[in-house]
Amino acid sequence: LIGAKPADYDEVFGQLNTLLKTRINATVEAEFLDWADWQQKYPLKFAAREDFDIAFTANWAFYNDQALKGGFLELTDDMLSKYAPKTWEAMPKVSWDQAKVNGKLYMVPNNNEEVTDKVVLIRDDLRQKYNLEPVNSPETFAAYLKAIAANEKGINAYGAKPADGWKWHELDQILLEQQNDWNLVNYDIPLAYKLDDAKGQVFNVYDTPEFKQLLTYYKDLADNQAWSKNVVSNKNDVWQDMKAGKTASYAQNLGTVAANVEEASQDEQGVKVAIADLTPDKKKIGSISTQNGMAVHATSKNAERALMLIDLLQNDKEIHDLTMYGITGKHYDPVGDDKFQPGPNAANYTNFSNWGWNSPLNRTSATFPQEATDIANGWKDKVYHFPLETFVFDNAKVKNEVANVGNVMLRYSIPLEYGLIKDLDKGQADLIKQLQAAGIDKIRQELQSQIDAFLAGQQ
Repeated sequence: LIGAKPADYDEVFGQLNTLLKTRINATVEAEFLDWADWQQKYPLKFAAREDFDIAFTANWAFYNDQALKGGFLELTDDMLSKYAPKTWEAMPKVSWDQAKVNGKLYMVPNNNEEVTDKVVLIRDDLRQKYNLEPVNSPETFAAYLKAIAANEKGINAYGAKPADGWKWHELDQILLEQQNDWNLVNYDIPLAYKLDDAKGQVFNVYDTPEFKQLLTYYKDLADNQAWSKNVVSNKNDVWQDMKAGKTASYAQNLGTVAANVEEASQDEQGVKVAIADLTPDKKKIGSISTQNGMAVHATSKNAERALMLIDLLQNDKEIHDLTMYGITGKHYDPVGDDKFQPGPNAANYTNFSNWGWNSPLNRTSATFPQEATDIANGWKDKVYHFPLETFVFDNAKVKNEVANVGNVMLRYSIPLEYGLIKDLDKGQADLIKQLQAAGIDKIRQELQSQIDAFLAGQQ
């Protein structure tokens, strides 16, 4: 497993082994690869053919790499239906398909899809103060920002921290991608395709009418002082600025802003915040099932027991609760069937990759805001699965061009998008010209050829 060994590991896994002995006549012992050096140690375990049965893996943790190198056991339909029957039944087919490498399966992915869309956190007390409509669209959000900017001195209506090196306006994921049902292939380059385009035709987002229109929207906000003139050099933690009453909104993923709402509700003197979804009716993109999962080591002498264990971790409520949250009354207290409160020793059982067996049995914090749960539940029906959702761009042949394009984005696009360039047409033309000089066309051709090959392989 990846992460620091929990202080109470022996106690929790001692209880687990008592349960496993009766359930599958086996016990388990875990080794932890610390966050500081797991990336060095993980591949060495496989290269040395060490004796272990199961490993946490993910699309960010060597899954494809080890699957192709023979580090993981291929899992067949027969094996899964026989030794992990509950998982086999509960897992959506699309999740198994997403986890295949060259048509073969090497992991039991987690069964807990999250939508990756972004939302906006606003000061709801200020919205009510000025009797503004609920914020649920780009237009109502602009009205909110302008009202705050005009009436609340000393507060930035919108906060962002571009000086961190992020190459996009922090509303772009919402107003450019989500609003237009596009998917950016990689945030280092401005190349995207339409979600429902079966051919996956790639285009430069900066060279579209939609981007031109968005620049007008941003310029209008900048001219109305919706954000600071010094925004592009800001490195502040925007949530801390919101808590301190210096900022009235920012954009982030749903999980993060939900935690912000939770924190604000516990702070008696604090501000009243609310979550705003600006693209409620658009297609939603779900996280890939390989975000977290468990694989069986190719050399395991206990493959059947390993799958039985993974099956229990995902689907047996007693074992899932124990391995996810620790011991009742000590590390957590259950609240009903699907919520929990941290216990007095919660910190002694945390910070490792037990998300490898995330499943529908996961509990949420009892203080997790209901509005976030409602949004997440509403999104689930709108998740759109598309042929390229598991595609990964290999930029090995165009590394220099990608670096050069990134520099152009920081230098030309960021000031343009934050409304610091007076002449939008000239600013956009300069940006496109500089991108061409940096090699955007070469990247696009390489990317398109990889996408074409990927789609051909799916026929």
